[in-house]
Parts: sequence; C-alpha cells; structure tokens
Amino acid sequence: MAVGVFSWFLLALVVVGTHAATLTLQSPRITISSSDASQLRSEPLSLAHKPSPPLSLGPSDVLKLTFQVVDKDDGKGVQPHQTFLRFFDEKTGEEGIQPVKVTPGGKAKFELNMARPPSSLPPSATDPLKVSLYIGSFVHPPVQYELFDLVVPPSQPPAQHPEEVHFHVRPEIQHTFRPDQKLPPKVISAFFTLLLAAPWVVLLGLWAHVRPQVPYLFSPSILPFVASLAVFEALLVQYWVALRLGQVLFYAAILAIPTALTGQRALAALGERRLGKSSK
Repeated sequence: MAVGVFSWFLLALVVVGTHAATLTLQSPRITISSSDASQLRSEPLSLAHKPSPPLSLGPSDVLKLTFQVVDKDDGKGVQPHQTFLRFFDEKTGEEGIQPVKVTPGGKAKFELNMARPPSSLPPSATDPLKVSLYIGSFVHPPVQYELFDLVVPPSQPPAQHPEEVHFHVRPEIQHTFRPDQKLPPKVISAFFTLLLAAPWVVLLGLWAHVRPQVPYLFSPSILPFVASLAVFEALLVQYWVALRLGQVLFYAAILAIPTALTGQRALAALGERRLGKSSK
C-alpha cells in the first residue's frame, strides 16, 4: 500500500505549482543515540553533500531527523501537503515509504528506533539504504533531497505469502505417454475369434435341423419381435464402439418395453399356429 501511495505522490510531483517561490530545508540535523540515551553522533545535514562516512545504526540505536520547511524567498515556515522519507536499497530494489508529520510552522521531526523499526522499512542486507526526502505542495513546486546513506542491521528475509508460489514460473510439464499396446499373436487372436463365432455355428446347425418356415418369421406377428432383437444387437455393438454403460442401460430400459410387447404377441402367434396344427 505504501508503494501505491508513493506512486501517486510521484505523479503529484509532476504538477507544477502556481506560486513562483520554492521550498527548502532550514537547519536539518541528524542525531544518533544508543538505547541508554547516550549520543553517538550528531551533525547538521548539507543539502548538497551526503554525510561521510554513511550513518550507521545498531540493533537498539535511535536516529532522529529534525528540520524546518521554509519558503526560500521569505524564510517563513510552510506546512506542505505531503512529506515522505524514502528508504531505498539499490541492490535489491526494495523500498519503503514513511510519512513525516510537519507542523503548521514547517517544523518536522522523525525518529527511527531500530529496536522497533516501522513496517515500512524495507528488508535490509549489508548495503546502505538511500534515504531521500520528498516534499509536495499545491502552491509550491515539489522538491526532493538526497539526505544520507543509512546502514542498518541486516533483517530477516520477508515472510513468504502463502500464495506467492502461484505467481512464479512453474516448471514445464513433461508428458509421459504409455507405450503402444502390443497385439497378441495371430494364432491366439484366431482361436478366440473362432470361440466367439462358435455359438453362431451352433445356431446355424440348429436352424438347419429345425428347418423353420422363413416366410412365417416375417409375418406381421413375428417380424416386430425379430426387429426389436436386431435393435438390441445393434445397441450392444454401439456399446462396444462408442457408448457407455449408463447410456446402454438407459436405452435398453426404453427398448425393453416394445420388445416385451412384441415378444408376447409373437409367442401368442406361435401358440395359435401350434394349436391349429394339432387340431388338424
């Protein structure tokens, strides 16, 4: 969120104020003290040159930055609309934005306690952070000052977001295909083909032995039943080719009704035919 606010702030810097006067800092000063309040370093800041050597903070040291924002022409204190400190790590590209409160008279004070660092402070390593001051005003041109370089104790790496892994490049998926199905020897295939054809051989043999009257099978009473059986056979073939078991059961349930009715009619016709022969 801080980076978004900072981006909006940089956009605001593009707008040039209507007032000709510019803002500057008066009496900028840094003070570094230890946890027991003993002063380790204190010096005024120059807006033209950074302090040398860079400022360095220990795990419990406190940095105090004080200054006053004034109009460069008349020297009066000015309260800007926005004042930010930017902590930037050039090596990692991490940055943190910390707002600075300025009084109506233009006086400002910022404290950085390393015992309780703000959440806006970016993760740090051994490289110093570049500390810059950004000031924006609706009636003055925006200004930016490179204040100092700051060495802070190395921090722990930022905690990984539980969904961060979903936003990284994933490894390429390597598809492993099954090897082609091996066909059995032709002898075995021929044997099972004959085995499956055996019932038809038996059926044809019984057909030749019984010698039914073929024209009678195509009578109006028998033909619908034979046609329904043929449809059942076609349904089984379709199940083997394309259909699923649930589809076969559904279609078979529908087909069973006309098959049962035509079968009952065919049996009745056969019964009448046998009774007619016996009476003769």
